[in-house]
Amino acid sequence: MLNFLPSLLVGIIAFLLLVLNVLFWPSLVFVVSILKFLLPFPPLRRLFDKILLWFAENWIACNSGWMRLTQKTSWDVEGVKDLNYRGWYLISSNHQSWVDIFVMQHLLNRRIPLMKFFMKSELIWVPIMGVAWWALDFPFLHRHSAEYLKKHPEQKGKDLEITRKACEKFAHMPTGVMNFLEGTRFTKAKHDRQKSPYKYLLKPKAGGIALALNALGDKFNCLLNITIVYPDGIPTLWEFLCGKVKRIRVRIEQVEVPPKLMQGDYEGNEAFRAEFQQWVQQLWQEKDLQIEALLKK
Repeated sequence: MLNFLPSLLVGIIAFLLLVLNVLFWPSLVFVVSILKFLLPFPPLRRLFDKILLWFAENWIACNSGWMRLTQKTSWDVEGVKDLNYRGWYLISSNHQSWVDIFVMQHLLNRRIPLMKFFMKSELIWVPIMGVAWWALDFPFLHRHSAEYLKKHPEQKGKDLEITRKACEKFAHMPTGVMNFLEGTRFTKAKHDRQKSPYKYLLKPKAGGIALALNALGDKFNCLLNITIVYPDGIPTLWEFLCGKVKRIRVRIEQVEVPPKLMQGDYEGNEAFRAEFQQWVQQLWQEKDLQIEALLKK
């Protein structure tokens, strides 16, 4: 444990270890992804997918290693028991910081299948990481604004089609399909601009998980409903690297999705869409109350 060092030095060490990890494992992912692209034979693709999965899980494990080395964080976690590494999970969480991703990967690595995040299309251009995410079959979405779609109606529905195709790929190997329902990180400015009815959350966007359920509903064991709370304030990634996050509280709940919500047409059926949104809003109301209780704990 290096947390006895000055926070700036801890941050520099953690950052260097993070960078080394990013350079090493994604480089291996890149090499295998080239082979996977050049040799598109089903038996070989399955073998390459297993190798890529092994690389990704070790990548996450190494992140957990430098976190243990440099951080002195008190973890209050409930709900990691009884998870199935061979199962399929739809995963949702509140989203406040880039730290959220490290938290979830640290807690869930090798307890459930590798989480595949729905990502903004621009992130595919991130050096090294973008290629790694692409090789690991992370879906890249455009998330056009309503104003853009009015001017370019031909783009409407394309993200949903990308989601559907991604979920079809996930059907062949146990997967955790992760979607931040808020679509972006929580800030006070975004909260005020949305006029969100929730105290600690932005408004949820249900279309992505509705389509995932439609495509893989018979595969998913359940919805993993994750709530992350930083009692001492939402940290930046740099503050986390510097060891300034002293407490993290996480609650993971396995929620059974009502069968009637697994196969409906979210885009085309207005009644189904309203019912699905109502279910998501109820989850969000309960999460908002849970966050409030965890902050007071």
